[in-house]
Amino acid sequence: MQYRFALLATFAFAAACAVPAAAAPPSVEMTWMSIANWYFKIGDKRIVMDGYITRVPQSLFIASPVFPKDLYTFTTGPSGVDLPAITRVKNAMLGTDKLDLLLAGHAHWDHSWDTPAWSRLTGAPMMGSLSACLQASAQGVTGDSCRVVSGAERFELGGGVTMRVVRWNHSGDNTNPIQHFARELYRPPVPDAVTGGLRAGVGEDYPNGGGNRAFLFTVDSPDGKLALFVNNSASAFDLDKDIIVDGVSYGSPLSNLAAAMKDAGLTQVDAWIATGGEPVAKMVVPLIHPKVYVPSHWDGLFNPFWPGMPYPFKDDALRTYLDTQKIPLLAQTQYFDKFVLTPAGVTRDANHAVKSALGFADVQRFSRVLLDAVDEVASTSVGDDCGEGFAPPSPWARAFAVLQQRGIGNPVRP
Repeated sequence: MQYRFALLATFAFAAACAVPAAAAPPSVEMTWMSIANWYFKIGDKRIVMDGYITRVPQSLFIASPVFPKDLYTFTTGPSGVDLPAITRVKNAMLGTDKLDLLLAGHAHWDHSWDTPAWSRLTGAPMMGSLSACLQASAQGVTGDSCRVVSGAERFELGGGVTMRVVRWNHSGDNTNPIQHFARELYRPPVPDAVTGGLRAGVGEDYPNGGGNRAFLFTVDSPDGKLALFVNNSASAFDLDKDIIVDGVSYGSPLSNLAAAMKDAGLTQVDAWIATGGEPVAKMVVPLIHPKVYVPSHWDGLFNPFWPGMPYPFKDDALRTYLDTQKIPLLAQTQYFDKFVLTPAGVTRDANHAVKSALGFADVQRFSRVLLDAVDEVASTSVGDDCGEGFAPPSPWARAFAVLQQRGIGNPVRP
């Protein structure tokens, strides 16, 4: 697949394209905001991926009567956006800084639900699938404010920063085809006449958007090139199979990634923000040879945002595999953990000021009972990045029920 160069003439940071590559910053800041929500600061470029802070209630969802593992196909009614919560996060994280770009990795509710609200609050343009832009249109983000990308686009963001769009797949398999297989919207969803909300079901207003969009960032810095690859869902089931939407082939995720790496002149990336666990890692690591692995989308879909990280990361199979490849796994300890990539590697930053402003401890503390439960339940599993790895109730739900029976209503110890 040949990469198509694009100047972002209609986007807010277009003027920065004139900045010489030598002025590029020597670091990339990567801040995890829960689930698959990330804030990237690359020099003076500020990018939010997904930005889902609202929590659509789990009680609204109804599984498909035909495919019972399609757990989130329909809903009993519309839901809205928690604008005060998004505003609070924006103010704590950005302060008076200007946001340059919003990326929607794919168009399920736990990814693109709040992205249009971020665009309206900040004035930053969006980029994502056709479905994500149609969802945004339904929420008042129209015209050039949302750009549709299909994969194989290359954007020069200025300051030596380049972003390549990699067409990718979604987690799951043929047991949950409505959630997993590539599907797009064809027209903007219609907000509820009374509440203004949309229906979050993956068979309703929030299909996955023709699969997924992953992103390969490169930074030409004075000390050499930095590279970051980020995908926010994945399945080994068809990672090597072509993505077909309405009869059009968009190539396989692996071949698309290989093309992006070749276009960037890379044989290795400095960091991989990843989902999919060991099965996906075994297929992707030989292509990109990441120096560091940072897990994403492992902390559930419906846990409330404000208590912070709901449980510790645990995936023994993934960790064992990465150990054999001598790839460090840097698991998060709390929402808004920051990872700083420089030519010297990746280091942690507690990001204390932002966490404190939002009421989070620097490191989440858990009850002894919950820590004991971690020995029996992995926080990730095959396909579990979007919740389809378990039929309800999930092992975590059962573990929490045990905690409640023991009189521990909140498994997080402040």
